[in-house]
Amino acid sequence: MGAAKFIRGLVRTIAPERLTAVVNTGDDETFYGLHVSPDLDTVTYTLANVVNRHQGWGRADESFTLLGELSRFYGEPWFALGDRDLATHIFRTERLKSGASLSQVTGEIARALGVKARVLPMSDDPVRTFVKLRGRAAVPFQQYFVRGRARGAVERIELRGATRARPGASVLRELRDSAATILAPSNPFVSIGPILAVKGVREAMRRSRAKTAAISPIVGGRTIKGPADKMLRGLKMAVSPVSIARMYRDIVRVFVLDTLDRKHARAIEALGMRPIVTDTIMTTPAKAARLAEVVLRALEV
Repeated sequence: MGAAKFIRGLVRTIAPERLTAVVNTGDDETFYGLHVSPDLDTVTYTLANVVNRHQGWGRADESFTLLGELSRFYGEPWFALGDRDLATHIFRTERLKSGASLSQVTGEIARALGVKARVLPMSDDPVRTFVKLRGRAAVPFQQYFVRGRARGAVERIELRGATRARPGASVLRELRDSAATILAPSNPFVSIGPILAVKGVREAMRRSRAKTAAISPIVGGRTIKGPADKMLRGLKMAVSPVSIARMYRDIVRVFVLDTLDRKHARAIEALGMRPIVTDTIMTTPAKAARLAEVVLRALEV
């Protein structure tokens, strides 16, 4: 997950208390009656330094005893929920049923894990991302990505409920008052797109464009991880940083692209953005921190 890797570098550069992460909830799902928030959990576990760094998601030192027992009754699972991870989902589900908002519960989980940064869901209202594949009905994102292994030609991304959803607690205020806003190198359709689709978010970012940067998730004609390149091809768009920049041109002033994509800098500049060319591949926390330093310096933070 590009966002989690970048955040890991960012908190090596600035005090975690200065960071607020606004996180996608469009791929939330229900498994075994539990509310699972994959992106919120990955960001929270990363900030708590308990994430499985090899996978980029889930808990470190995880076991799957309960999932194995559940398979006796529900059949072979296709979404891996570890024993430590399940504790988070049980707590979240119980608190939501008691009337707490997703923002409240997310804050409680973060504090319980010792996270000093603020982690905010994009909305407390339900939003679900569906992926329409050629010749098939639209399916929820997790079914496309995990169960279906991102196979098939993508024809459309549907953000169901996004136009009715209200921003989560403090989201607009954080966007308005922040020293800088950075769009991490995440999938623009299913990670960043749902956040921008929530009422008022894009408008808030448009007003603060001067202090906003984005990092391209496309490097050398492909993604390092995830299906963004497949989605671009399926939607008849070039697998290029320029395609990503076009999606953000009204809300971003600084656009960061990898050295392998230096040739696209002029095209990005023509879109009204300041291109920054640097190494964006975050193979270590130190490299992620160097990328964070470059972005913050470009935004004069």
